[in-house]
Amino acid sequence: MSDKELCESAKKAGEESKAALITIMKSGKEPSAADYKKMLTEMGETLTTLASAGGDSKVATAIRQMGAEASKAAAASNPEEAVENPAFEKAGADLTDACKTTGINVNF
Repeated sequence: MSDKELCESAKKAGEESKAALITIMKSGKEPSAADYKKMLTEMGETLTTLASAGGDSKVATAIRQMGAEASKAAAASNPEEAVENPAFEKAGADLTDACKTTGINVNF
């Protein structure tokens, strides 16, 4: 896959996670730890699979790191809090920056 295709797919994965969160919140309940775990697990798996199709480019490396951080957060006892750490935030910022070079605006 090209870097642009990787970023388009990563953007879609991020949007799907956000949509799932919004759906839960619209139902009138707060997302549970299990909800966060499911969303982060799916995102981690999707991004890790994507990264394997991208070789060693800066974009693929950033996607791989974001996938690893999402998987790590999913495995935490409190996944919601686990995403609020410097490593997760840096991985998201690095992915956002890497995808800017392709013209795809992702926001992790």
